[in-house]
Amino acid sequence: MSAKHQETKTGLSLTRVKPKRGKKAHPAAADAGQILASREGLLAHAWIDRDLSWLDFNGRVLHEALDERTPLLERLKFLAIFTSNLDEFYMKRVGLLPRKRLVEIRTKVIEQLKRQAQCYQDLLPRLAEHGVFLLEWQQLTEAQREEAGALFDHNVSPALTPLGMDPAHPFPFMSNLSTNWGFILRNPDTDEYVPVRVKIPTILPPWIALKADTGEGEHRFLRLEDLIRHSADKLFPGMELVNATLFRILRNAEVELDEEDDDSLREVVAEALQQRRFEPVVRLDLAPDAHPALRQGLMERFELESDEVYALPGLLDYTGLFQIAGLDVPALRDPVWNPLPPIRIPNEEVDIYAVIRSGDLLLHHPYECFDTSVEDFIGDAATDPQTVAIKMTVYRIGDDTPFVQSLIRAAEAGKQVACVIELKARFDEERNLRWAKDLEKVGAHVTYGVLGLKTHTKVALVVRKESGGLRCYAHIGTGNYHIKTARLYTDVGLLTCDPLITTDVVNLFHYLTGFSRTPQFKKLLIAPINMRQRFLAAIEREIEHHRAGRPARIVAKMNQVEDLAMGQALAAASQAGVPIDLIVRGFCCLIAGVPGWTETVRVRSIIGRFLEHSRIFHFANGQEDPLEGEFIIGSADWMHRNLSGRVEAATPVEDRTARERLWEILDICLRDERQAWLMQPDGSYVQSQPSAEATGPAALGTHAWLMDLTRHRALAD
Repeated sequence: MSAKHQETKTGLSLTRVKPKRGKKAHPAAADAGQILASREGLLAHAWIDRDLSWLDFNGRVLHEALDERTPLLERLKFLAIFTSNLDEFYMKRVGLLPRKRLVEIRTKVIEQLKRQAQCYQDLLPRLAEHGVFLLEWQQLTEAQREEAGALFDHNVSPALTPLGMDPAHPFPFMSNLSTNWGFILRNPDTDEYVPVRVKIPTILPPWIALKADTGEGEHRFLRLEDLIRHSADKLFPGMELVNATLFRILRNAEVELDEEDDDSLREVVAEALQQRRFEPVVRLDLAPDAHPALRQGLMERFELESDEVYALPGLLDYTGLFQIAGLDVPALRDPVWNPLPPIRIPNEEVDIYAVIRSGDLLLHHPYECFDTSVEDFIGDAATDPQTVAIKMTVYRIGDDTPFVQSLIRAAEAGKQVACVIELKARFDEERNLRWAKDLEKVGAHVTYGVLGLKTHTKVALVVRKESGGLRCYAHIGTGNYHIKTARLYTDVGLLTCDPLITTDVVNLFHYLTGFSRTPQFKKLLIAPINMRQRFLAAIEREIEHHRAGRPARIVAKMNQVEDLAMGQALAAASQAGVPIDLIVRGFCCLIAGVPGWTETVRVRSIIGRFLEHSRIFHFANGQEDPLEGEFIIGSADWMHRNLSGRVEAATPVEDRTARERLWEILDICLRDERQAWLMQPDGSYVQSQPSAEATGPAALGTHAWLMDLTRHRALAD
């Protein structure tokens, strides 16, 4: 935690200075002189609720499972992703929303859950045609039941802990996202009825692979919960099973952190993690045939209303299908994609710093390798005798990260290592706490950013001693330093040693690790300091260019659009006649094509095998040639939290070749008719359909076209 030196009567104090409640270091509102459309008018005519818009996005994810063009196992994967997304939505958002909004959400979610369940049922016979059988207990042969029974005795039963839920036993703690059997048993001697809870263990695979009566090339599975249900007589010998009800609970994950507490932030986060385990239940999922008494008892125990209880028509938890989706059946999956080395870094023998000195390098993942570029940028610095210092921000890096190991090696070698770790990255807090401790053990300088703000930047700095003195190298990206998501998310990053940019990066780390009241940045857009103002100024500049008859256009690609001031500025630009294309994967509160408000705005969402995560911004800036306009990449969406509640970093991209790559990405997304969904003037989305004559990205879609393009470039080099 950064500290401020404070003079006292007794000398110098190193206690942290606490901001006053309700005060913000940097204002969120737009500059007073900014041209903005009417707030009230925009909200009334061209603005949609963010939560309902997010549910529509998740509906587009679900559609990938419904789409006949998607390979069968990938369709299972999208069923699982839909559930995972929805779970996170309930944990993060539902505890914050008013009752009226929850009614609207429930109506939409129930319809989606029905579509999900029907899709799953429709896929089962299709999978069976290809030798993948997801079986119910009743469908097992006698030999398979014997095999399953033996598996239960040896590998399942020891992991189970039946817990009584009657007045004689304390009510068992039920963890978030846990799936449970609620058994009602009868003692035949006393005619006493006893409710018992058995949690489905998460340490075991959700699907049990069966070998008996399984032909060559076939895959037969039984659900773990089904095996437990039909082995109840072994769990409760001498008791009669009256009813078995499967249920699942979701708890609120929004724990408020008191950063003004006298304890360290690390201790506050650790305590919050413990508190989160006991947060209120926000949703109870039940099988449709749930026992009424058990249902009522759970509702009373968790203080739930009836509209917080969902009777699901299919599986309670589809995330277990990730296991099945990972089967090695190439005919039922997307073609394998292995990222290719960037052309200027063909192998690990190349001096990456010499490459950067020869010119800025734009990286595009997962089409280009993350390990031979970004990983090596930090890994090579750790062992490079000329490296003086390595500095890095960490938001999400995963369990098997090479970056922390590289930083540890660097610190052990005596290099200066500074790591800004965001302890408040939701669901990654525990992991980040562990990495912070590991780095501190070897003497690395670990800080937790700026008080009251999350550090969401994706920035790394390497300082080397070279013949002319110290030279700085920087990586500024749109995605996390996470080796797994780097193969699943599309992100861009810039490797540069441009002194104007690297000086800004140096000042950014001074701001994050020390204390600066008014840090200055010549090139970088840093939230919450100057990013909002710079983006608003760029939009206003496009309005001025258009009114003067010069080329004007805005193309912005990001994950979500929710900030009202940015929406007002975009609406003002549209009212002035500026063409605006927004490529927004997730929710977009600004409605496109509304007469009088957003007539020149077009919004599209790209959904497919990769998760579109890159943030790319283009402003024509009076130039006919798009490559002469302004290009910016960075970590921030146009959301209030990104622009006003987090430390974010974005950089202009000035290298001609890098700008060509960025414009190519935007252009391909805009030409896509295969993966694109187009927003309508009522806020709904319609899936684009390629014509019979379509070619290129219009026919293949963004992801397939960029994979082909990357392969062709590698072969041509």
